Amino acid sequence: MNENSEIISIMIGMMYPFILLFGFYIILNGHLTPGGGFQGGAILSAVFMSRYLVRPVQDIRLNSLQMLEKMIYVLIIAIPLVFLLLKFNFMYPFLNRYYLVAMNALIGIKVCCGLSIVFFRFVFYESR
Repeated sequence: MNENSEIISIMIGMMYPFILLFGFYIILNGHLTPGGGFQGGAILSAVFMSRYLVRPVQDIRLNSLQMLEKMIYVLIIAIPLVFLLLKFNFMYPFLNRYYLVAMNALIGIKVCCGLSIVFFRFVFYESR
């Protein structure tokens, strides 16, 4: 007997593009509107969580996700240091908008990875 509902699988499958679009919209407009990297990253991690809840297969690579999160963290630390120490914000003021969008995107990806890792750690290792 299959415990997964076909209706839920189809509906979640149809909602994936809209959830992704909404998450990226929140991230990319975070410098203009309320929201930003954290909120958008939490929305994007909902895609991974709902995917697992619909079809519980253990094909996610936690090590790759953790490595991506660590690399993003290094970029989140390095980019502001370079931007401020080289005084790009004063020499090229038009770069401030791109800097904010880039930082929102990095924070969004890091939050998405972090929340997904927490969810999958609970599912794979703590649900015994």
